[in-house]
Amino acid sequence: MKIAILGYGKMGQIIEKIALERGHNILLKINQHNIDELNIENLKKADVVIDFSTPESAKSNIILSIDANKPIISGTTGWLNDYKEVKDYCIKNDGTFLYASNFSLGVNLFFELNKNLAKLMKKHQHYQINLTEIHHSEKLDAPSGTAISLAEQIISESNIKNKWTLNSENSDEELKIDAQRKGNITGTHSVNYKSETDSILIKHEAHSRDGFALGAIIAAEWIMSKKGVFSMYDVLFSS
Repeated sequence: MKIAILGYGKMGQIIEKIALERGHNILLKINQHNIDELNIENLKKADVVIDFSTPESAKSNIILSIDANKPIISGTTGWLNDYKEVKDYCIKNDGTFLYASNFSLGVNLFFELNKNLAKLMKKHQHYQINLTEIHHSEKLDAPSGTAISLAEQIISESNIKNKWTLNSENSDEELKIDAQRKGNITGTHSVNYKSETDSILIKHEAHSRDGFALGAIIAAEWIMSKKGVFSMYDVLFSS
């Protein structure tokens, strides 16, 4: 595959390393210093686009890739207020787009575990739910996209919780996300159901960014011949 990387920061550089290890070529590497090279003509030379840019540029990057008739994989978080608009644009223009709040294969298995546990706990309302995420101090958005995905999965199965809140006190209707930024922690997410008698804890801890990059490359390999809007669930669990 010939890959265009939009957002050649720490993640972009790891994506490049793993892509080369898997036999792919990097055609284009866009950062703030060569943004003038980001255009339809250059994107058309690639087989697939991988976007790990910024919340401010994600929407325009995705639309530009769709206009270039290239499949795009996006792992940029913090822009999801525009997700429906981008999804509709992709479908209208017969494009190919995959977004994931987290490309780690382990995290996406963790998502499925979280959904199934939330279903099991639906009838056991005496448990208080706490969601904690810890990331490195350079991470720009809070809560993380992964934490939001976990919270929304829990809310979709709950008879009581109807929204999530950031770093506030828990209430009956609200699910608190405790977002912490410290040190060089790659990413840790915990969901804890606690009662007076016991606790049930599920946790995912990333040891490096390599898992995120590998998942993005696997998604890019999977999506090459497809049209539509997809998620990592499709990559991992569709036949």
